[in-house]
Order: sequence, then structure tokens, then C-alpha cells
Amino acid sequence: MTPITWERRIYEIIPGALVWFTIIASVILSFIRPLWVVYFVIVYDLYWLFRVAYYMPFVLSSWWTYRRDNKLDWLAMAQSKPNFDKVFHVVLLPTYNEELVVLQDCLESLLTSAYPKDKMIVVLGGEARKRESFEAKAKIIQQKYQDKFHMLLVTLHPMDLPDEIPGKGSNVNWMGHRVLEKVRELGIPVDDVIVSSFDVDTVAHPQYFACVTYKFLTEPEPHRASYQPVALYNNNLWESPAPVRVAMFGTTFWLLTELARPEGMMTFSSHSMTLRMLVDVDFWQKDMVNEDSRIFLQGLMHYHGEYRVIPIHLPVSMDTVMSGNYWMALVALYKQFRRWAYGVENLQFMAIHFARDHQMKFWTKIKFIFKQLEGNYTWATVPLLVFLLGRLPFWLAPESFRSYAIFQNTPFTLEWLMRFAMVGVFVSATMSLTLLPPRPKYVPRWQTPIVMVFQWLLLPVTFVLLGALPAIDAQTRLMLGKHLGFNVSPKRTDQPTEKTRL
Repeated sequence: MTPITWERRIYEIIPGALVWFTIIASVILSFIRPLWVVYFVIVYDLYWLFRVAYYMPFVLSSWWTYRRDNKLDWLAMAQSKPNFDKVFHVVLLPTYNEELVVLQDCLESLLTSAYPKDKMIVVLGGEARKRESFEAKAKIIQQKYQDKFHMLLVTLHPMDLPDEIPGKGSNVNWMGHRVLEKVRELGIPVDDVIVSSFDVDTVAHPQYFACVTYKFLTEPEPHRASYQPVALYNNNLWESPAPVRVAMFGTTFWLLTELARPEGMMTFSSHSMTLRMLVDVDFWQKDMVNEDSRIFLQGLMHYHGEYRVIPIHLPVSMDTVMSGNYWMALVALYKQFRRWAYGVENLQFMAIHFARDHQMKFWTKIKFIFKQLEGNYTWATVPLLVFLLGRLPFWLAPESFRSYAIFQNTPFTLEWLMRFAMVGVFVSATMSLTLLPPRPKYVPRWQTPIVMVFQWLLLPVTFVLLGALPAIDAQTRLMLGKHLGFNVSPKRTDQPTEKTRL
């Protein structure tokens, strides 16, 4: 385990302290200095409006690129480049008690890939904690898919190894080392291997591996980059509760925005990178909750800032959280967002390593630190300040302040600011219709435009309950030193739901 030092604890405390200072100060000052809060809320809402206006062109640009790139023959483009025949893809599929149907759907999607399967090595990694269940499923998988790829490798991550916590990071670390042994045994050059770390429910676009290969073969320094696709949550979208759909579409739109401005971006969820980079950084850290962003930072540190994300505007689709119960699904989604929000722990990692790295450019350090701190702060505070705390001065202020012109005019000002900001919601609702998976037969035709558009009216609720609260929870835990462990989000079962949950 990474040792807990006083320096690390300071950086762990800062994000949560800023959030709680904002919340507490907003409440106290609403009683004693309501005008201060009013001014702050106006400035904050203006900032949020400008931020929405700033991001909308990026998300629209990324969406247009996404629509264009989905129509391209990436395999033909990749085959036209020198050294195409040398490139191998390794696909890591860490699993923990997922249903067999989930594993098979992922492998079937790999079989539909345009990329030659004889250049693909698939690794199914189980946990010794679920040995009996995993080995039964792995046997079925091996019987069905053993001869479909260059190699299908099965690994079993032992329990209670030193310096690690149970989770995806420690499992893919184990899998990565086993793959390196096998690659060397097969005589495949390490520099010719691209590794995709996928959630086991990932269904990749048929051209995904070809697109990554094309980018790899055309980039000047392909080993100093990670390759980030568009994350959709379409596998079981029609069976998911409406708040879950809204929250997951919000995640996709955030990622589209990031892909349009990848400088300062870190990797998220299922993505690809080179085996050379993984060897250089000794694979994933074994004591991390959010290994997807941390592996990017490991590359950034190792190469002294000369590491980047290359956008892949093709989708990889995954499951939304499923539990068989509407309210339990919301609880599971809350835990998933809390785990993602716990990525705030990367701040201490960056700050400590940046301070010791004299080769990394100063502005590279500032860019990543600011984006990490500002992003987590607004994640936790914007929903509360916009929908709740910003109203407190008008509810709690002494009567002597209520005659002020600013008190009488500000509510109308805030309403107009919110109306302008809602343009982003309408754009998102419209765009979401173009990202929907095919409509199942049991879903009425009329339900598509009506439900899928009007579900966005739930945004204020999901913004607070599934946005701010999990972020505050994660940052508070980190601030208090109550470090979060890895929780596995519930996936589909063999029996799909027979109707869409509204």
C-alpha cells in the first residue's frame, strides 16, 4: 500500500475542505451577510452559464466527428499503412462474478470486429475470491472461443497479495504481467502490442481496433499516448430507470466534450494504451480505486509530461447499473458515481510528483492540477449552489435586507440565467436521440421521442442526488482519511426486463 504521509494528507484534505467551506459559509452568511451570498451566487451562476456556453461548441464538434468517424472504413485505412501486419491487440477482461451472458456478449462483439482475430489475444481474468463460479464460466468460454482468436488466455488473481486492494486495478496488474510473459514467449515485440483494458461488459464498435491501429501507425510518438473511445451505456439502456439513463448520457456528453479538447484530459473507463508504456510504468497500481485515470497519470509522470490522450470517436458500449429493483438501481448508481468521484485522490498523486519532477513543463503541471481541482469542486458544488444554496439568502435574510433592489431583482436575474443555461439541456436531449440503441420490440414506438426527451426534466434531481451528493461523499471520505474501496456495479442477468422502467 502507498504510505500515508503528512504531505499526502494535506492534499487529500484540500478538495473536501473547499467544498465544505463553500457549503457552510453559504448557510452562515445567508443569515448574517446575505448580500455577500447574493453577489457570490450571481457571479457563480454567470460562471456556470459561460462554462455551458464554452462547452457546447466542443460537444457539438465532437458529436459531429463521432457521426462522421462511424461511417469510415478504418480497417482499410489502417491496412494502407506500413507495419499494419505487425500490430497485435491484447484485450484484458477482468471479471468479478458477472453473469455468463455478459462475458459472452463482450466476446461476441470482439468476433464481429473488423480487425483480424488472428492478431488479437483475449485475456479473461477472474478473482480467486470467486474461484468456483469463475472457473465454471471460464470453462464454457474456453470451449466456445478458444480457437476464435490468436490466443484466449485465462488468469486467476490470487487473494490477499501484499500492497494491493481488491479491485480492477490489482486484477489487471496481475493480468498484465501474465500477458507480458506470454507475449515474450510467443516472440511478439513489446513495441508492436496495443492493450485494451475493458470493463467486462464492454461491447466495442466493429471498427474500434482498426481505428486505434490507424492512430497508432500514424502518430509520431504512439507509445506516449493512450487511446480513448466514446463511452456509451447502451447495452441495457431501455431496461434502465429514467434517472439512470439521464445520468449515463450526461457522462457520455462530458466525455465527448473532453475528446474535443484532449489537452489536460485523462483516460476513463474502457480504453487502450501500448504495452511498452505499461512495461515502463510497471503496469497498473494495485491499491487504486480508479485505475483508469491513474494509469494515464503514471504515464504522464514517467515521461515527464510528454504523454497524452488521443481521441477515438467510436463507441464502446457498456451496461448501466442494474439490480432488478428501481430504487436499488439508483443506490447502485450513486455508489458508481461516488467511486468515479473518488478520482479526486489523483490530486495528491499529481501534486507530490509534480513537485519532484523538474523536467516536466510548469504549465503542464498547472493545467492538470487546476483541471483536477476545479473539476471536482464544481462537480460537488454547482448543483447545490444553482438549485438550493443560491436560494437561501432569499429565504433566510433578515427583513431589513428585503427592501434592497438587488434582493428584489436577483431572483429574476437568476431565473433568466438558468433559462439560458437550459439551452444545453435541450441540445443534450436532442443529441441523446441520435445515440440510442435500436428500440426493442416490447417498447412502443411512441415512447422513444416522448420518454427519451422528457426524461431530461429529471436533470435537476439527478444533478443533485446523483451528482453533487456522491462527489461530496467521496471528497469527505478522502478528507477524513476514510479511504474508499472498490465496489463492483451490478450488471445484467440472463433474464432481461420485459418493459422499460420509466
